[in-house]
Amino acid sequence: MKVSIINYGAGNIQSVKFALERMGAQAILTNNVDEITQADRVIFPGVGEASSAMDKLRDTGLDKLIPNLQQPVLGICLGMQLMCNSSEEGNARGLSIFDVDVVRFSNKVKVPQIGWNQITDLSGSLLKDIEEGEYMYLVHSYYAPLCKDTIASSTYDVKYSTALNRDNFYGVQFHPEKSSVMGQKILNNFLKLT
Repeated sequence: MKVSIINYGAGNIQSVKFALERMGAQAILTNNVDEITQADRVIFPGVGEASSAMDKLRDTGLDKLIPNLQQPVLGICLGMQLMCNSSEEGNARGLSIFDVDVVRFSNKVKVPQIGWNQITDLSGSLLKDIEEGEYMYLVHSYYAPLCKDTIASSTYDVKYSTALNRDNFYGVQFHPEKSSVMGQKILNNFLKLT
């Protein structure tokens, strides 16, 4: 199985590659259109700022490519947020795969949220065999509110989406590559999606 990890200059890309390699998956870091379209699975990771990340996607044409991919695609953290309609972070226009707008946590809580938080209301094959209330590792100041694409939620100030799914597109706000055994199980579930 060929896995392409979209390399568009955002942070945290190598740790995703290492996590996949520990699982025995062959993964390449690439922004090459052919390598991405021909991959069996595509992972769209990212740590960074939304508007500058979208600028990088537009500069390489990846903003047009990603929403049209046919194979399973997994957005992680900023990658998931960029798959939404927009983000308050830099007033970024997103890829509009998930019909929700990303907003900032209120000033009532410390941001970014850093650390382990429970995921609940789990549904779908990406989260198969994950226990309700399992802990995942998160680092973020912005979040996707609950919406029709929500397949998992967490609570930090408000209840929000920690995983989204529409058709062949999946997104997780948490970092599965940093979430120990259960995070690895989610990555494995993604590789096994039909």
